[in-house]
Amino acid sequence: MSTQNADFRGSSEDLVPLPLIRALCALVVFSLVTVSWAVLTDRPLDATPPDSRVVAERVLYLDGDLAGAARITEADGTLVADLAPEEGGFISGVARVLDRERTKARVPPDGPVRLIAMENGRVAILDPSTGWRADLMGFGADNAAAFARLLPQPTE
Repeated sequence: MSTQNADFRGSSEDLVPLPLIRALCALVVFSLVTVSWAVLTDRPLDATPPDSRVVAERVLYLDGDLAGAARITEADGTLVADLAPEEGGFISGVARVLDRERTKARVPPDGPVRLIAMENGRVAILDPSTGWRADLMGFGADNAAAFARLLPQPTE
């Protein structure tokens, strides 16, 4: 049997430089102080989507699965869309987020959502049961368009 003497510290070339560790600690402390100051002084949110008048709205029920398929119905049970996994991936993902938010809030998972189109061209989804809201433009134009197709189209 041989006994090996292990040195866990390694060589000085393998260690993270002390100034870098201090800089990272300073960055963490600065971030915590900045966020704490903003919360304690009730600083208004700056990076929020601009408010605009609602031009179209629809109340829908979303149902999605892990494969990406999505089924969208109206309050009376009328089928709005039955999307295959290739078409409904984002809508199915939003449905899963809604399920998670509703589970956290301990509300029934099968409630309706409000899909809203605004005058400035933005599309948002709102869950009345939890207060959760998402501006869908934050997920890209293609994903926002997937929901925009579910809104009533203006007649000319």
